[in-house]
Amino acid sequence: MIVDDHEVVRRGIAEVVERTDGMTVVAEAGSVADGVRRATLVRPQVMLVDLQLPDGTGIDLMRSVRETLPTARAIVLTSFDDDDALAAALDAGASAYLLKSVRGAEITDVIRAVAAGRTLLDDRTVARRRAGHEDPTESLTPSELRVLDLIGEGMSNREIAERLGVAEKTVKNHITSLLAKMGLQRRTQVAAWVASRKNSGWRAEPGH
Repeated sequence: MIVDDHEVVRRGIAEVVERTDGMTVVAEAGSVADGVRRATLVRPQVMLVDLQLPDGTGIDLMRSVRETLPTARAIVLTSFDDDDALAAALDAGASAYLLKSVRGAEITDVIRAVAAGRTLLDDRTVARRRAGHEDPTESLTPSELRVLDLIGEGMSNREIAERLGVAEKTVKNHITSLLAKMGLQRRTQVAAWVASRKNSGWRAEPGH
């Protein structure tokens, strides 16, 4: 069963699957509610699930289906290369995590492996990924994190000082410190980093 709110994506995956020996698409759905209803009716062996759906997330869908169909196995297929999403997928019982940039042949290989009982996503994968994607803000103090957020909102040093009720020199000291800790040179790089984080969250914008 394929669950994705973009019909073009669903049809493309369905064509790849239907051309593969021994595989059949038993249902398609474009939302969490539709996915849960159809899964109950057709009882799929494997579900390909997008993370962002109009009425919730693929994580919600997997958890709901697992209650009624504990044997159904799930593969997350998403455009978000996101460690939090990866961990949430693992927690919800997903057996694999694929990016939409994957080739068609790889999708069917993973479906076949998951249908055969293999799990391609485990705690070690998540831990390994996290180790390679360390958060550059991890060592920032609470005050530095607050300054980071306000820079991201486009505030000047003076505006940040007024908001936090501190001297402008204190704000400059915080910025000097957080730049050093994050390995950045300029204030504009901090603003760009905050903006990129806001736009990359898999829960941020429905329908992707």
